[in-house]
Amino acid sequence: MTWKIRYDTGTIVVEVAPEERSQGDAMLSSRFVWDGRIGAYRASARSYRWLLLALTRAKIDYVDEARAYTEIGLEFRFARSPYFYQTAALDAWNAHGGCGVVVLPTGAGKSYVAQMAMVLKGRSAIVVTPTLDLVSQWHLNLERAFGIKCGIVGGGTYDVRDITVTTYDSAYIHMEHLGARFGLIVYDEVHHLPSPTYALSAEHCIAPYRLGLTATPEREEGGIPYEQLVGPIVYRQSIRELAGATLSNYETVQYEVELSADEREAYDMYRECYLDFVRQNQIRMGTADGWQDFLRMSSRSKEGRAALHAHRMQRRITQRCGEKIRLLTDLLSMHRKDRTIIFTADNETVYQISRDFLIPAITHLSPVKERAEILKRFNSGVFPVVVTSKVLNEGVDIPEANVAIVLSGSGSVREHVQRLGRILRSAKDKTAILYEIVAKGTNETFTSERRRRHDAF
Repeated sequence: MTWKIRYDTGTIVVEVAPEERSQGDAMLSSRFVWDGRIGAYRASARSYRWLLLALTRAKIDYVDEARAYTEIGLEFRFARSPYFYQTAALDAWNAHGGCGVVVLPTGAGKSYVAQMAMVLKGRSAIVVTPTLDLVSQWHLNLERAFGIKCGIVGGGTYDVRDITVTTYDSAYIHMEHLGARFGLIVYDEVHHLPSPTYALSAEHCIAPYRLGLTATPEREEGGIPYEQLVGPIVYRQSIRELAGATLSNYETVQYEVELSADEREAYDMYRECYLDFVRQNQIRMGTADGWQDFLRMSSRSKEGRAALHAHRMQRRITQRCGEKIRLLTDLLSMHRKDRTIIFTADNETVYQISRDFLIPAITHLSPVKERAEILKRFNSGVFPVVVTSKVLNEGVDIPEANVAIVLSGSGSVREHVQRLGRILRSAKDKTAILYEIVAKGTNETFTSERRRRHDAF
C-alpha cells in the first residue's frame, strides 16, 4: 500500500496500512512517534526532508500531500558578477545539500548569497530577519533584484507570496500555518535562531533547503545547535581576510580616560556597596545565571535594593564621565568631514549626547519612519553624525559610515564585531576607524578585554 504524507500545524504526519506498522516502526522510530489519537506517525515538520530520503532509499511508494511550496523561475533583473567568496559560499552550501550556515563579515554581501540560492533552487522562499527595519530592507532589495512583488508577514501586514520576508517573532507565531508553503528558508542573523522560541520556526517548516547567514555565529548563551535547525557552518570568511579587498581597510584605536577625583570617589563607593552584597550572598556574577541571581536576591531586602542602585550608579559614572565627553568632542571635531556613528550601552546616554551635541538619536523607541528618515539623511550627508545604543548594531545598511566611536557597551564579542562591521562597507580610498573609549581602573577595563577577543581586533 502507498504511504501518505501530510502537513498538520507544524508537524508531518505519515499514514500507513495496519499491516505495515512493523515496517513503519523500524524505519521511522528515530524521528517519528506513533500518535494513537489519529493512528499515524508524527514528527516535527523539519523531518520532511529526512523522510523523503528515507522513503526513496527504501523504495516505498508514497503520496506527498504535505508539500505546498512551488517551483518558481527566478532571474536577476541586472547582471552582476559575484565576488569569489560569494560563489564559494554558494557552492559549499549547495554541496552540503542546500543546508547550512554561511559566515561572512558585515558589508560583504551575505544577502546576495541568499539571492543566488533562491535562483539556484527555484523554490518559493521565506526570509526571516530580526527586525522590521530589516524586513523593509530585504523586501526592497528582493523586489529590485527580481522585479517581482514580494510578501511581508509582520508589523501588522500579512501578505504571503512566493518570496516573503518576515521577522523571527512573526515566523514562530505563524509558521505552523505557513510551514508547508516554502521550499527554501533563509535566516538572516541566524545566531538568533537557536533560542527555544525562535527555533520553532525551523521545527514547524518543511523547507528542504535552509540557509543561515551571520557575521558572528557563536552563541554565547548556548541554545539549540545550528546543525539540527539549518545545518552546520559550511563556509566562513573573516574580516581580516576581506579587509582591503571587498571590505574597507580599518584600524581600531582604544583610549583610556581617567575619572575625575569626585567621579572616582563616587565610583569606588558604589562599587564597594555592590561587591559587598555580591560577596555576602555568594553570587557568582561570571556564570550564566549570575545576573539573574543578583536581580532575584537584590529584590528581597533593603541592602539588596541599595546594591542594585549602586550597580546602576557605577555604570552611569563610567558610561558618561567627563573625560569621555571631552574626548568625544575632540574626535567629532577631528572627523567633522566624516560620517560618524556614536555607540553607547544605554538610551539615557544617547539622549544626553543628542541634546548636548545636537545630534540625531536612534533608539528602539524611535518610530520606524523617523529612524528611516534619519538614516537616509545620514547616508546622504545631511546628518554627518548619529548617536545610538544597540539599534544599529545589527543588519541595517549604512554604507557611508566610516567612523565609529564606542563610548560604552557590553562585554559581548558579537556586539563589538557588529559595531565594527557598520563602518566596513567598501568605498574608494576609504579607511574605517573604530574608537573605543574606556574609563581606566573600572569594570569597563575587563568588559573591553572580553569584547576584544576576536581576530578582528
